[in-house]
Amino acid sequence: MERIKQAIERARAERQGQPAVAPVAKGRAAASVQPIDISYSQTRLAELSDHHLRKNRIVACMEQSPFADAYKMLRTQTLQRLKENDWNVLAITSPGAGEGKTVTALNLAASIAMEIDHTVLLVDANLQHPNLHEHLGIPAPKGLSDFLLDDAALADLFIHPRGIDRLTILPGGRPVRNSAEMLNSPKMTRLVGEMKSRYPGRIVIFDLPPLLSAADALAFTPYVDAALLVVEEGKTSRADTT
Repeated sequence: MERIKQAIERARAERQGQPAVAPVAKGRAAASVQPIDISYSQTRLAELSDHHLRKNRIVACMEQSPFADAYKMLRTQTLQRLKENDWNVLAITSPGAGEGKTVTALNLAASIAMEIDHTVLLVDANLQHPNLHEHLGIPAPKGLSDFLLDDAALADLFIHPRGIDRLTILPGGRPVRNSAEMLNSPKMTRLVGEMKSRYPGRIVIFDLPPLLSAADALAFTPYVDAALLVVEEGKTSRADTT
């Protein structure tokens, strides 16, 4: 795990003194980079099942859940830290698989979206195993990988879960093997920059793959403001986090 910490520190150091999103081109080449036009006018509405949400522990949006307050506390701490540093792009990951990072990402995103002065864009960036939409029980045949590989229109990929106001989801799309390269591509860099700056008051959350299973999270570190590491009690070892 020490090598992970060192890599993250190196990536963070490289980012100091640079714009919030790392530039993808310099000089004459920069002139050819055009902002990505993100439109929410065609965002697809998705119906949610309370039974499916409870089964998958997506509880932050439920009034009668004793666990919702725990996510409100996490929301408060997260927003305070982001506000203190003028940040709005957050990555969520874990040391290993199955430790609850996607459940945490969904609950935190839903909880933040309940605040009247924030909107949330939750992106499934686990491109090798995209399954965020499955936790919600909604179909998502296309997503981020289709935008990166096939130039699919973003307006056709966004999903708004009905009942969770101010929350928009960008699914992962079809699985890809070269996920680290895709997340570190110039096209992804431009997309993150557009997501970050297009709407005031928006928090962008990326659900990333586990740190110890792929290079994706480390490759993506320079493009986010902060990262939340999710560990599972009784499963994550001290060696994984130190």
